[in-house]
Amino acid sequence: MEKLRPIMFAGTGSDVGKSVIAAAFCRIFLQDGYHPAPFKAQNMALNSFATPEGLEIGRAQAVQAEAAGIPCHTDMNPLLLKPTTDKVAQVVLNGKPYGNQSAYQYFKKEGRDVLRKAVNNAFDRLEKRFNPIVMEGAGSVSEINLRETDIVNLPMAIHAGADVILVADIDRGGVFASVYGSVMLMTEEERKHTKGILINKFRGDMRLFESGVKIIEDLCGIPVIGVVPYYKDIYIEEEDSVMLQTKNLQASHDKVNVAVVLLRHLSNFTDFNILERDPRVHLYYTNNTDEIEKADIILIPGSKSTLADMYELRRNGVAQSIIKAHKEGTTVMGICGGYQMMGQEVCDPLHVEGSIERLPGLGLLPISTEMQGEKVTRQVQFSFLDSNASCEGYEIHMGTTTPLDGTEYKALNYLSDGTNDGFYLDRKCFGTYIHGILDNGAFIDFLLEPYAEKLSNEPFDFKAYKEEQYNKLADHVRKNVNMDLVYKILTT
Repeated sequence: MEKLRPIMFAGTGSDVGKSVIAAAFCRIFLQDGYHPAPFKAQNMALNSFATPEGLEIGRAQAVQAEAAGIPCHTDMNPLLLKPTTDKVAQVVLNGKPYGNQSAYQYFKKEGRDVLRKAVNNAFDRLEKRFNPIVMEGAGSVSEINLRETDIVNLPMAIHAGADVILVADIDRGGVFASVYGSVMLMTEEERKHTKGILINKFRGDMRLFESGVKIIEDLCGIPVIGVVPYYKDIYIEEEDSVMLQTKNLQASHDKVNVAVVLLRHLSNFTDFNILERDPRVHLYYTNNTDEIEKADIILIPGSKSTLADMYELRRNGVAQSIIKAHKEGTTVMGICGGYQMMGQEVCDPLHVEGSIERLPGLGLLPISTEMQGEKVTRQVQFSFLDSNASCEGYEIHMGTTTPLDGTEYKALNYLSDGTNDGFYLDRKCFGTYIHGILDNGAFIDFLLEPYAEKLSNEPFDFKAYKEEQYNKLADHVRKNVNMDLVYKILTT
């Protein structure tokens, strides 16, 4: 195949749909016979993923890699920021923790060259292996107060020699001002790299916006490569937990009700995507005590700040509701931080998470957790209990969990390297460190089996479903984008 220049999807603002558009083009290029790979120099998200090498990247780039049909790698997202408070984030560089920094510290000019060199080197390595590189910017391209320290948007595109497509969200309004303003605030060199405009999330009759396309092209002197309609019937993982606002918040009456406890610092909410799509299940997110007590199954998710969230669960009454529901027969399962919370105590003598040194847990499992400075990140293959099913997932956690003295220990999972994971107390009380455990159909069936009287549908093949969704997304974008123009841009 001919060599294509890298393509960057940069936004007029945050949440314009860049991640999903980039995933669509990863799949389109794959369908057209190329060997694409995603790249985002810097990502900020609590949703992360472990690479096959046991390193950490943003979940969005793992999804884009999946759309491209390749394993994910840290070079696809060399710099990941995981917020710990409103002003402080853990910096993950090339898949490993680099330290905690405030926003002010992070955006200082001093030391910026180290990060710039690291992300540029990651891109250079990636480009030698794949064709084309589908790049994603972050936030808005027009944060001119941060231009000198920007390492993810147009300075990255210039290093890569990429053709930039400016993505605007027409659904939020102000599309003419946001596109024109973004272009006018670019430097002359940045404008030279900006080769196209893509209008995203259009609703209504496309014919009514034909004059709008011409106005934008005349104003900016840049072609509009497409107007992509808003869709509701295609499911692609969303990057940020802001999407939780659009999800179910209450129990239903005709399915297995699964409540995910809505933690303040909830991370890896993608653990529950398969259940959300499983036709046998009604999944909802809540910190309402009444809704928690209506659930058949309560899932306690991962947390970026386990002790702070445990403190909050006690303060708002949710902890008591979980304990009450379990006594009345509800299944309770914890994943990662949620698993830690199910124990007798969570200790942080080294102040890894903050100032709280010890908190009692929910007391559902006879375990104790101590936070450690070293983060565990790895992909795992495993079986669970007496099942012969081969499962896979990944671990990202800080902390070691051990059974209390005198406790009879039964592992939930048996890993392929001979080690064990989690704690199985009984059929309705267990926990694990493995993210993605609920992406395995056999484990889903095990979780739902006690509620067989509510089940009527066949098991759900999530992997096949995801492949179908990537193809539907690619078809949707291809139908509404001038791909001949895109290929011309990338080759001339």
